Amino acid sequence: MGAMDPLAHTLVGAALAETRLGRLGRTTLAGPALILGANAPDIDVVTMFLSRDVSLGFRRGWTHGALAMIVLPLALTGLLLLLDRSVAAWRAREPRARAGPLLALSTVGVLSHPALDWLNTYGVRFLMPFDGTWFYGDALFIVDPWVWLLAATPVVLANSASRPGAAAWIVLGVAATSLVTGFAGAPAPARVLWCVGVAAIAWLRLSGQWARHVPRVAAACAVALGVYAALMAAASTVAERQVAALLGARGHPGPIEVMASPGPANPLRRDIVVADAAHYHFLELDWLADPPLRTVGGSIPRGARDPVVEAALTAPHVWGLSTWMRFPAFHVEETGDGYRVSISDVRYARRPGGGFGATVVDLDRELRVRSPGPADAPGERAEAHSPDRR
Repeated sequence: MGAMDPLAHTLVGAALAETRLGRLGRTTLAGPALILGANAPDIDVVTMFLSRDVSLGFRRGWTHGALAMIVLPLALTGLLLLLDRSVAAWRAREPRARAGPLLALSTVGVLSHPALDWLNTYGVRFLMPFDGTWFYGDALFIVDPWVWLLAATPVVLANSASRPGAAAWIVLGVAATSLVTGFAGAPAPARVLWCVGVAAIAWLRLSGQWARHVPRVAAACAVALGVYAALMAAASTVAERQVAALLGARGHPGPIEVMASPGPANPLRRDIVVADAAHYHFLELDWLADPPLRTVGGSIPRGARDPVVEAALTAPHVWGLSTWMRFPAFHVEETGDGYRVSISDVRYARRPGGGFGATVVDLDRELRVRSPGPADAPGERAEAHSPDRR
């Protein structure tokens, strides 16, 4: 729960390689430059194996920020040039890769990554390491099937001529279809539309009519993808304003902040988090429903950042969580020998101290941290990634 999925990044890089951009400078390794570049910022995934909190503190930071956008393309270009020269020496031929075009392509690939990551509620820290501010697009669900479909179209057409290639795409298509049609929140029309889209790609491939026009198809899909992302971002902005207006009309105290989060495969629905001065409220906005706005579940107190909470936030095992939180909730209960502070981010955790983006801190009567909370137990470290804070 966090980043744009690796398949989306890979398909976008591969689709860019099928446009005329992939022929830039007529250099070899153009495709790998775009595909590897599109995935390079996710090298920070290694922090997931350290601890959940370390991952929360580092993911979507250094490797997604301004400095990395300079360093990563240079590093990738160097590796590709080294690979080309090694292969050339082994095959006794002249190197074919050109530094300038490879650097340009690597840069495009790397830049595509944080641009996609920004589109979901996870956010990205564009200015790292100079500024840790989080930015959120709130435009796309973490796994968006329409991004997959648009990006995959030119890639399938260009890379399925051989039997092994065709077989691999069939396997991937079946797996993706099983996932999309199995989405709990995906409406039936979206599942049907996905199957129609997959069938259309198969028809285009079998007809052979577009084999000579893959760059045009890739360019058209890239434009469509950009338009789709822009419309989804605009829709979330409209949703936030509409929710604020509807709540105001009902006499609800003015919200401090509203987040409209897209659901799986449904561009016409948003999950809403409303933060007022004392509580978080959860709603669902469905533009096809009547009425369009309904309450989902109860409210959660925000909790005051009193001295007990401030002491809990100094615990070493909540450094990453405190860096990442966007909608923090605090629940304090007094124990026989101190306090137990449950900390959560209500984007992903709706119960105190439990679930993804949550932890518990135990304090003694002098407000000294006693031990890591149970949310940092080894069995839960697999949940390890998700940054966000404004």
